[in-house]
Amino acid sequence: MFNFLSLIFRYIFIMMIYLFIFGIMRMIYLDISSMKAIIGNHPYLKLINRKDQLPFKVKEVYVLDKETTIGRKNGNEIVIKDPYISNDHVKFYVKEEGVFIEDIDSANGTCLNEERIIDMVMLRNGDRIKIGQVEFLYVDY
Repeated sequence: MFNFLSLIFRYIFIMMIYLFIFGIMRMIYLDISSMKAIIGNHPYLKLINRKDQLPFKVKEVYVLDKETTIGRKNGNEIVIKDPYISNDHVKFYVKEEGVFIEDIDSANGTCLNEERIIDMVMLRNGDRIKIGQVEFLYVDY
C-alpha cells in the first residue's frame, strides 16, 4: 500500500513540475508576442542599463522612425534627461540600405561598440550604443 501511494505522489509531483515549467514557457511566449505587437517590423533600441540604477526616467525600448533624434531638449523624438546628454545629441536615419547613426556635435560624444563616432555610421544588429550614462542595444527588424 505504501509503495502504491509513494508512486502516485511521485507522479503527481512530476506533473506539477511539468505544469510549472509549461507556465513559465507560456509567460515568456506571451511577453515576446506582446513586444512584437508593440514594435512591429521596425528597428529599435533596447536599454542595457538597469532602469533602477539611473537617476532619471528612461524606457526599456525605443522604436526608431525614419529620422529619430535623442537629446535632453523637449523637441527631440526621444527625450532623456541625463545631464551627460546634450540638448540635441544624436540622430538616427532609417533608410532602405540600413539604419545610420550620426552624432550631432554633442559635448560628450556618442560611442558605438566602445568607439567614439565622428561621421555617420551604418548600424548592425547587436551594436552597443552609449549616449551619456545610457547604453542601448540596437536590434534590427
